[in-house]
Amino acid sequence: MNQAAEKHDVFQAIADPTRRHVLEILAASDKPIAAITEHFSISRTAVVKHLKVLEEVKLISAQKSGREKIYTLHAERLKEIEDWLQYFELFWDNKLAQLQRIIDHDTQ
Repeated sequence: MNQAAEKHDVFQAIADPTRRHVLEILAASDKPIAAITEHFSISRTAVVKHLKVLEEVKLISAQKSGREKIYTLHAERLKEIEDWLQYFELFWDNKLAQLQRIIDHDTQ
């Protein structure tokens, strides 16, 4: 594994609100950096840094098209997060079911 891949994982990548917003933008359609940058009040350089983090974890990819790069979302990479969250969904479903049983028992 190279050093860049070790630096970030999917969870770290989506921890930043700017990167989550980039993912939302790319969910609508593939976009060049100029179209992505116009959604933010930060510099193009700052946006590029966020794009690099997302590329490192393979949430997005860039394809050269003439003089610009077109960025594409790879939403299937979010499955790792969904799988992790699913455990907690089951946990809370069980806790809420227990609470419901206690409430039902107390109201009888």
